[in-house]
Amino acid sequence: MKPLHAALLLALVASPVLAGDVVDTTFAKAQGSHAFNVRDLVMMERVSDPQLSPDGRHAAFSVRSTDYAANKGVNAIYVLDLERKGAQPVKVVEKGSSARWSADGKSLYFVAPAKDVAQLWRVDLGANPSSHAAPVQVSHAPLDVVDYKLSPDGRQVLLSYEVFTDCTTLACTEQRIEARAKDKASGTLYNKLFVRHWDTWADGRRNQLFVGTFGADGQLQAEPTLLSRGIDGDVPSKPFGDASEFAFAPDGKSVYFDVRIAGTTEPWSTNFDLYRVPVDGSAAPVNLTADNKAWDAYPVPSPDGKTLYYLAMKTPGFEADRFAIMAMDLATGARHEVDPRWDRSPGGLAISADGKTLYATADDEGQHPLFAIDPANGEVRSLSGAGDVNAFSLAAGKVLFARDDLKRPADLYLAKADGRGLKQVTHFNAEDLKNAKVGDFEFFQFPGWNNETVQGYVVKPVDYQKGKTYPVAFIIHGGPQGAMSNGWSYRWNPQTYAGQGFAVVTINFHGSTGYGQKFTDSISGDWGGKPLEDLKLGWKAALDKYKFLDGDRACALGASYGGYMVYWIAGVWNQPWKCLIDHDGVFDARMMYYATEELWFEERENGGPQYEVPQNYEKFNPIDHVKDWRVPMLVVHSGKDFRIPITQGLGAFTALQRRGIPSELLTFPDENHWVLKPHNSVQWHDTVNAWLKQWTAKDAPSGASK
Repeated sequence: MKPLHAALLLALVASPVLAGDVVDTTFAKAQGSHAFNVRDLVMMERVSDPQLSPDGRHAAFSVRSTDYAANKGVNAIYVLDLERKGAQPVKVVEKGSSARWSADGKSLYFVAPAKDVAQLWRVDLGANPSSHAAPVQVSHAPLDVVDYKLSPDGRQVLLSYEVFTDCTTLACTEQRIEARAKDKASGTLYNKLFVRHWDTWADGRRNQLFVGTFGADGQLQAEPTLLSRGIDGDVPSKPFGDASEFAFAPDGKSVYFDVRIAGTTEPWSTNFDLYRVPVDGSAAPVNLTADNKAWDAYPVPSPDGKTLYYLAMKTPGFEADRFAIMAMDLATGARHEVDPRWDRSPGGLAISADGKTLYATADDEGQHPLFAIDPANGEVRSLSGAGDVNAFSLAAGKVLFARDDLKRPADLYLAKADGRGLKQVTHFNAEDLKNAKVGDFEFFQFPGWNNETVQGYVVKPVDYQKGKTYPVAFIIHGGPQGAMSNGWSYRWNPQTYAGQGFAVVTINFHGSTGYGQKFTDSISGDWGGKPLEDLKLGWKAALDKYKFLDGDRACALGASYGGYMVYWIAGVWNQPWKCLIDHDGVFDARMMYYATEELWFEERENGGPQYEVPQNYEKFNPIDHVKDWRVPMLVVHSGKDFRIPITQGLGAFTALQRRGIPSELLTFPDENHWVLKPHNSVQWHDTVNAWLKQWTAKDAPSGASK
């Protein structure tokens, strides 16, 4: 190793430095015209969860603002009159989420805390939402409402609670939790996996589905009825399941839900099935899709109650398989695929009131639009144009959706159900966006692995001037079955780098979503092969096409699979890079198999368990190439990341330090696979930007070992 700046290197590798000592995490939002930065990002109002009233006149939606002093987001609920010219959104709930219209459209139900327990509430709006009544608590259970869905007639509600399945009352679960808290012995004994999942240790509780009935006074009556009786699984699924996983039949007499039976195989299974159960709980749930050992989920009954639409995969154990839209004849059980010619994987399924059109979103060549699907012939039409549609709602021949793109966060858009007459109806963050300059972007294509077409995009720095060159942040996306799309992000947002004077380049390599299932499938078993070839060819194509990119002042950075790839290229393609940044990446593929929680992912991507095919786990294992590492690296890894445990980041940092390579470790003990808290987000961005600037400065030492 031949360090160019011995004093700098000594400071970096020989002295323990806390990130808080070298970056300023105080908050001072810029005023007037300025380059977009993380302080703008964390204070943006986040519009989500649009809900059309039954008559289509009003929109209800959530807006998350940031209480920076309290280091948290605060969700409020707004209502907008869509027919009154010049109408402005009215805040009807100060703190609450998951707003849903009553059957008559006169009230909104929502979830909000009452004495630290998440309960169901109702707010009566009357003729004028701005003079609404005070919210009324309608549930009084001792446990948090996980999620809910109202019946078509509004008389009942499906409720999910996290309970001990051997308890016969909700109070029993509460009492057991309290007893555990008082026990001075802190040990927990486990006898099967999912000991921990995502960021939570298991305590034996399951999300279970109940039904409650509203009394004449609007209050939920007594103890709800358990519907998922005998089901050893979570409804909705953990950790990110929601009310799209259960539904009432149109007549309200039965309920559909999906669940993965746990047993002892849950960590290596993606076998979700659809169940039907009488709404009165008089019979046990019946499995409707037992023959398919892959994923069946997200039930959507047709308005006439004769057909159940849902999404289904074909390959067991493969979470990134294509979801097909299926139709089941509920009288005969016969099933067929609605969209066999559409080579996309849809989500967010919904149906029009007349049953003639299905709606879904899907990744599609760098966009994530809303699509209309004809269930009779499988024809598909895009409705929303460019950008990322993250939620939508249907009513009265209209569609309301939240859409964002690379230059702006989400706002609401309204159109007729066929997509005509599209117009923007909210303008949150408009004033802030006027002051915060963002960079222009452009998608490009090039011949990638095997001469197949691959797509990427560049984002110009906000101060771009023709004829100048700029340092580059080369972002590698995670997943790996994901994509960097034309969408706004509150974590890996290209505009935060553009605002710091960097150009951004990213490549949707083989394995990315939105380019057909064959393209997505191609990464499995080849993590360091085709994707690396695409990254190399994409980097060259970008440099050839965009002369403002300074290829001599570039750093590569990524998270999750992108973090894996950063560790991989550190050993096998480190020549172009002045620095590297790795967030929650896989450093040792062998140990990753035994330390992670969702084993189905590891086994699918590597062709089986590590003990059966050890050679597959070693084929592209970054740890085997540490001897060739040479580029300065910032490692970020969080304490509550159970998907890729922190020992992966600690191992990489040990390797860097032991080899004398300039390196830093940033860790958050209270974050999971993502960095979510406002102060932590600011610290993350400040640390990352400081590292980028340090090593891409025109007078910066190479820092690399020889």
